[in-house]
Amino acid sequence: MQELDSTADFDAANDGEFFSALPALPAVFSVEPHAELDGAKPYLLRTANLRQRLTRLLGPPDPASKRLNLRAFAARVRYRVVGSPFELSYLHWQHARRLWPAAYRERVRMRPPAVLKVSLTNAYPRCYATRRMGANGFYFGPFASRRAADTFASGFLDLFKIRRCQIKIRRDPDFPGCIYSEMKMCLAPCFAGCSKEEYDAEVGRVVAFLATGGASITAELEREREASSEALDFERAAAVHRRIEKTAEALRGLPDLARRIEDLNAVVLQRAAEENAVAVFAVRGGRIEEPRVLRFTELASEPRSVEQILREWLEGDGNPASLAASFSASIPGKTSATQQSYRELEDHLSLLARWFHKKPRVGEIFFRESTARSSAAAPQDEASARRNSEWPYRRILRACSRLLAPPAVES
Repeated sequence: MQELDSTADFDAANDGEFFSALPALPAVFSVEPHAELDGAKPYLLRTANLRQRLTRLLGPPDPASKRLNLRAFAARVRYRVVGSPFELSYLHWQHARRLWPAAYRERVRMRPPAVLKVSLTNAYPRCYATRRMGANGFYFGPFASRRAADTFASGFLDLFKIRRCQIKIRRDPDFPGCIYSEMKMCLAPCFAGCSKEEYDAEVGRVVAFLATGGASITAELEREREASSEALDFERAAAVHRRIEKTAEALRGLPDLARRIEDLNAVVLQRAAEENAVAVFAVRGGRIEEPRVLRFTELASEPRSVEQILREWLEGDGNPASLAASFSASIPGKTSATQQSYRELEDHLSLLARWFHKKPRVGEIFFRESTARSSAAAPQDEASARRNSEWPYRRILRACSRLLAPPAVES
C-alpha cells in the first residue's frame, strides 16, 4: 500500500507560508489532530487541488458559514500527490479501508458492483443480477448499473431455456408452470418438463456463452448452419442464421469490461505524478495490483526495452504453472477464500467500473484476451486459455506515448 509520503506541520500563526508550500495538485490527505484531543481520529479526504482544499479547511473560520473548519483541530497534514483520478480513488479507498474498516464504504460512497451470477450450488440454477459475491458461483461483470446488468440478462437469456422464476423447484407434474414454459422459453423443471441432466447441460451452455463472450454459441450455430447448407436444407439454414443475428443483437452494447471475473485481466495506464512517467495498474482476476511506474527519463539509459520490463511485470518468470497459481489465488469460489476476500474483490470491481464508465474517461485500459473469447474457437480449458492469451504490448507502448504527449493547444 502506498503511504502518505509527505508531512507538513500546521501552525495557525504562519498559515500563509504553510499554504504556499502545498502543491496545487490532486492528492489524498489526512488532517491529524493535536495530541491533547485524546481519541480523535484524523480526517481523511481526497481533492483535485490540495492547496485550495486545505486553504478552505484550515483558513480563518467565517462565523456566518456552516462549512467545516479544522483550524483548531489540525496539528499536521500528511498527503500524497497523485497523477490521475483513478489513482486518487484507489489510494483514497486503501487508506479509508485501513482507517474505518467497518464503515469505509459509506465514507467513500462506494457501492458493490452490479454483476450477473449463476448460483452453482442450486440444483436448478438461474442467472440474475446481484451486488453480492461469494463462493460457489459463476460471476460475470461488472456492469455500469444494476439496470444495465438486468437489460443484458433479459436479452441473452432469450437464447437459452433456463428458468427465470424465483420459486423453489419441486418437480411437481401437477404444477401449472409459468408464462416462460408456456412460450417454450424454459425447460420447465418445476413440473418435471426435463431431466436434471438436460437442465444441467443448458446451464453449461449459458456459462460457456458468458465465459467466451458469446463465441461458444456463435461457433455452434455457425457449424449447424454450414451443415444445413451442405444438406441443402436452406430453410433450416436461414432459421439458424436468424438465431446468429439474434445472438449478435444480444451481445451488442456489452462493455469490454464485463466478462467472467476470473478472466478480467487487464492493464490500466494512468499519468503518474512524476514528470515523464506512467503508472501501470495490473488487474488480475478483477483485483487491482499496486501500481508500478515507468519512468521514461530513467529508462532511456536502461539496457532493457520497455516491452521487456512490461513482460517481466505482467508475466513474472514466464512459468505457466506459476502464472496459473497466481491467477488461481484470486479466483472467487476457492475453498480457502474468506468473505473478506470477496468484499475486497467487490471493492476492486467497483473502482474499475466507476472509472471505466465515467465520461470522459481519463487514462487507458488494455485487456489480456484469450483465444476462447476473442475468436469463435471451441472453449478451451483454463490452463490452455491462459497459455494462449497475450498482452497487447505494442498497443500499451503507443498508449504510454499518448499519455505523455503534451495536451493539444486549441487555436
